[in-house]
Amino acid sequence: MTGATGAGAGGPEMRYEVVVVGGGPTGLLLANELALAGVSAVVLEKLVERPGQSRALNLQPRSARILDLRGMLQPVRKRAIDELPAGHFAGIELDYTPWGECQLGIPQARVEEYLEDRLAERGVPVRRGRTVTAVEPGPDGVLVRTGAPAGPSTGAATSGGADAGPAGSGGPAGSGVRRPSAGDDEQFRCRYLVACDGGRSTVRGLLGLPFPGRDARVSAVVADVTLNGPQDAAGSPWRLPRFDRPDGTVAELLPLPDGVHRAVVAGPEQQALPREAPVTLDELRRALPSVATIRWASRFTDASRQLERYRHGRVLFAGDAAHIHSPTGGQGLNLGLQDAFNLGWKLAAALRGNATVLDTYQAERHPVAARVLASTRAQGVLLVPDPDVVALRELVTELIALPAANRQLAGFVSGLELRYELPGRHPLLGRALPGLDPALLHAGRAVVLETGRTPRYGGIAVPGAGWDADAVLVRPDGRVGWVDDGYEPLAAGLARWT
Repeated sequence: MTGATGAGAGGPEMRYEVVVVGGGPTGLLLANELALAGVSAVVLEKLVERPGQSRALNLQPRSARILDLRGMLQPVRKRAIDELPAGHFAGIELDYTPWGECQLGIPQARVEEYLEDRLAERGVPVRRGRTVTAVEPGPDGVLVRTGAPAGPSTGAATSGGADAGPAGSGGPAGSGVRRPSAGDDEQFRCRYLVACDGGRSTVRGLLGLPFPGRDARVSAVVADVTLNGPQDAAGSPWRLPRFDRPDGTVAELLPLPDGVHRAVVAGPEQQALPREAPVTLDELRRALPSVATIRWASRFTDASRQLERYRHGRVLFAGDAAHIHSPTGGQGLNLGLQDAFNLGWKLAAALRGNATVLDTYQAERHPVAARVLASTRAQGVLLVPDPDVVALRELVTELIALPAANRQLAGFVSGLELRYELPGRHPLLGRALPGLDPALLHAGRAVVLETGRTPRYGGIAVPGAGWDADAVLVRPDGRVGWVDDGYEPLAAGLARWT
């Protein structure tokens, strides 16, 4: 399918190999991966314009690494505010120095802008103002029906069960975005549909899929604000948030560019207000008296939910559409990007005839998200304003100060210690290959690397690499999928991952 158009009941019908629903970071990265693999794809986004808000403000080291594997890290890094060799667990600082990595402080909107611009360069359409109204899966594909949005043309993507607030600055200048009218019904026929449409996924709802988990127990407010008096936000140091106030309240200001600060407030007032209640200036000022104006604001919760299966026939789910959780620890945006990076090349392989590779998406990514959800629930316990919890938190803080404990938790929060369970015995299997030259994977294709003196497989020679293997197959996501250790021939590894 190459974006052909035909007539169909309910409006014109366009054909693509993959339809991606949701134009947030997860959907945009997935579409970039598909384009790199030569897959025809379209992104459907209900917002007419790109929102100006940034719910997330960080790229964990693992997310930075996957961008590096596609040659995207340096242009994204130029848009970052700062780099931090640290993360946090329930507000307890984790030192990333033992892993030799930093996380990037960067507003989500800047990541989205870069990814969407890159799609435009590749000729991949992002059709804005498209609300999905019906999803009709079949044995050979999916029919997606869309219409113009019923509500406001702009807004905020949801995450972790949060409510969207006013969007802010709108779309890019010169974007030529056409505002659909009520009669602009369209149909898209595809081989696969991927729902990346957030915690309140329309696709998930249309298919009637249960979203099991735990309801919200804690509510909070996030907002971008200006402050009274002269402020040089751009010159202020970037820092980690604090969640260790004795009374359990959170009232944090984090400097952003252009004189803006990020406000996070969670106290007794937020717990008493309904999630749909608008965030007012008076509410913020009661917690943060220096707030002058609100650019945008919304409420979020610690609801924790996860789909039991990420694949339902030819419909797959990624990012918040597949899992929601508290933002504690800075995982949400990153978890979605890593879903997309795992799924994109597998979808391409499936379209080329590899019928089994898509099964590994569920097998690899579902346990990762389950672990993150468990971690955010554990962090939530450490934030409860209770004297016994304060004592527990002090003990946990002392334990995290131990080098081994810090390294373990820092590896988890940063994503750097992640290993997928793959067939075979070698310790490299399922891990990101250490010392890998990112340029080798810029094309998004698996490579065979050989360290032996006499090449056996016609792979790329990397003498002196230091890996405990004569040859390895590196998957398009940088994970080792096969090792020359006698477990199976290279042909089996190639058949599994390409």
